[in-house]
Amino acid sequence: MKATIWHNPNCGTSRKTMAILQETPGVELTVIEYIKNPPSAEKLAQLYRDAGMTPAQGLRLRGTDAEERGLPSASAETILAAMAADPILIERPLVETEKGVLLCRPQEKVHEIL
Repeated sequence: MKATIWHNPNCGTSRKTMAILQETPGVELTVIEYIKNPPSAEKLAQLYRDAGMTPAQGLRLRGTDAEERGLPSASAETILAAMAADPILIERPLVETEKGVLLCRPQEKVHEIL
């Protein structure tokens, strides 16, 4: 099974999720360090749509200036554009497999799409 993780190596939950993926037999893992290689607004929209969540639900508030910028109450398009421009605003880790997309917080959620 192919799996893609949008990973931040500075995040403990992201590292733990990646470890689960690496230790799962048969998983062919692609790791995207999204801070260095941010997804486009269109890719983020697809990920959130496939995860059944809104961009606002994928917005990282802790450790960011999202609230000061008014992003929690902004339109989906505004949030997606802000995330693409400043990827620290993306809550992590997002994992995509053929079974779907999940925001894997806590990291054990990744088992739902393996």
